[in-house]
Amino acid sequence: MSEGLRARKKRESRRHIRETAIRLFVERGFEHVTITEVATAAGVSANTIYNYFETKENLVLPPDEASPQRLADMVRDRRPGEAAVPAVLRTLRDEVQRRDRRLGLTDGFGRVFEMMRAAPTLTARLEDLGRQMTDALAAVLAEETGASPTAPLPRVVAWQVGALHSLVYTEIGRRTAIGEEPDTIAAAVLGILDAAEELLGGHILTYAVRKDPQCSE
Repeated sequence: MSEGLRARKKRESRRHIRETAIRLFVERGFEHVTITEVATAAGVSANTIYNYFETKENLVLPPDEASPQRLADMVRDRRPGEAAVPAVLRTLRDEVQRRDRRLGLTDGFGRVFEMMRAAPTLTARLEDLGRQMTDALAAVLAEETGASPTAPLPRVVAWQVGALHSLVYTEIGRRTAIGEEPDTIAAAVLGILDAAEELLGGHILTYAVRKDPQCSE
């Protein structure tokens, strides 16, 4: 079904507000810009902004893009016969190769990343989001392997994956901040994923294989 005119206008308005906010945050610092100032610059009311973004932090980290279920969803969507960690590695590689916007493989992301790191509320939000992603992934791994929710193995695997996911974002932000091109950064991140896969090896890469229905009796 094609997008209706009203839905398209709402999507474009939301994008305009967010782009305006991030520009101001990068220029002046997240904590030094008010919602009223964002509204004035975007040509809308403050109430309109709150209709789209529940909090100021959501202008930078909207829940639909910064989801606590991100890693868990990668595992839930894996292919028959594919283990959990290889599914995450495959998905991350696919995102890097297509320069997925969520990874920040775009010009200017370095300044956005530095702005986020300089804002205590955003860094706290990122840290909390990382913990939520790891917890959600551990819960999925425990459920699918029949392990206890408090069993150590699902949590160890989840924290390994969570740390790698965090490293990917940190590396992209660091390299963008020093002026490297997206293609150069993408190649470096792919190298990190290859190194991680080689180091992980063994049991972790064969943990939580999704059963193939065609192979069941």
